[in-house]
Amino acid sequence: MPSITSQYLARYRRVSAGEGSGDLLPVTGAQRRFALVRSLDPAGRPDVVPMFFAFPHGTVDPERLRKAARRLAGRHTALRSRPAVVRGTPVLRDGEPDVRVARPAPAPGEHPADTLRRALAAWEPQGPPLRLFLVRDDAGRTEDLLAVALDHAVCDGRSLSRIADELGAAYGEDPAAGDAAPEETAAERAAYHEAVLLQLAAEERADTPEAAAYWADRLRTVRAHAPLPRPQRVAPGTLPSGSAEAQLPAHDGGVPFPGLLDACRAAAGALYGPDLAVPLGYPWGGRPAGAQAVVGCFLNTVVFPAATGHGPAPEATADAWWDDLDRADMPFDAVVAAARSAGTGWSGALDGLLTVDDDSRRPPLRLGGVEGREVHVDGRPVRGPFAVSVTQGAAIRLRMVWDRAVLDDAAAHRAFAALTESLRPTARTAR
Repeated sequence: MPSITSQYLARYRRVSAGEGSGDLLPVTGAQRRFALVRSLDPAGRPDVVPMFFAFPHGTVDPERLRKAARRLAGRHTALRSRPAVVRGTPVLRDGEPDVRVARPAPAPGEHPADTLRRALAAWEPQGPPLRLFLVRDDAGRTEDLLAVALDHAVCDGRSLSRIADELGAAYGEDPAAGDAAPEETAAERAAYHEAVLLQLAAEERADTPEAAAYWADRLRTVRAHAPLPRPQRVAPGTLPSGSAEAQLPAHDGGVPFPGLLDACRAAAGALYGPDLAVPLGYPWGGRPAGAQAVVGCFLNTVVFPAATGHGPAPEATADAWWDDLDRADMPFDAVVAAARSAGTGWSGALDGLLTVDDDSRRPPLRLGGVEGREVHVDGRPVRGPFAVSVTQGAAIRLRMVWDRAVLDDAAAHRAFAALTESLRPTARTAR
């Protein structure tokens, strides 16, 4: 039987062969996952990835920023292409760059962060994939907030630093400069198209009966254990998500990834109870061999079956993780299909998500020589029960967010305490 990736490629070739379909581009397995998530959302909302920056009041020129963002989108196929489904086949539809700088007006007494939250919550699903929101602090006249927000289907974590860097560079160009030259746009489009086809070829090679059997066995006891969303959990006037953060000492090598997985296992145990196999997801991968470093969405979501309770020894976690990485190119939807075909009953829902970043990889956003300070805007809706982000550098910065319609604050804080405590011995040993 043809693999999921082979079936997708065959469908894409059919829909892109017709007249007037020259603007259609294939999507990676990671993008297919986001297309599925979007299709299951009642409002059709995509996953949105925002970067927030605080600038001294009045230092950002909105029109200059709009032109810079338009040039940036013109140079990168993914940033001007909109996710679509054509005859049941997920694709990207290449188009003209369409980037605006929205300037939402604060409600009376509203802080800029509240205004940004409200603006992002009103995200129009059919709009462009790259959007900018600038909120001026005309009351306090201290700092303005800028959100650079993207549909997750067109970018992954490895694209964000490049987007910030190139947006700042474009802002520094002559404001009278036009859009990217047609030959530059065509060359990048060809490079993007080739990169996606190389990624799909790698996924097709990874989508084997042997890998399917491995994941079916690996996930045979997995179930999603988070309670169903209950909007009544969220009191009127309460933000839809909660958050907690901490900082631990680190060393040059950071905490090994299996140690982070064990810490998330401890958090899952505090949330869902002992003696369970809880599905946690983490992004992994990169651009395929031989591909240019294009902006896009290439990181696959790998599933880690976290055994709650005391859990395995750290060495066992590391050994299992290395075995997983040998099959990490098998796309998420194929892994779910393999697990379900073995009768696990797992729907593909994740109880938690882990992302890891290196603070040296994210350059600051500089606009006209002024450096923006990256900040968090808490309280935005989150897609899953809980998500942990770890930034490694001079210190280990931990951050956890949770959906208040699924988890109550007291339980989430207990889980974050378990997560943090699990990492303290690792951080001390690594010093």
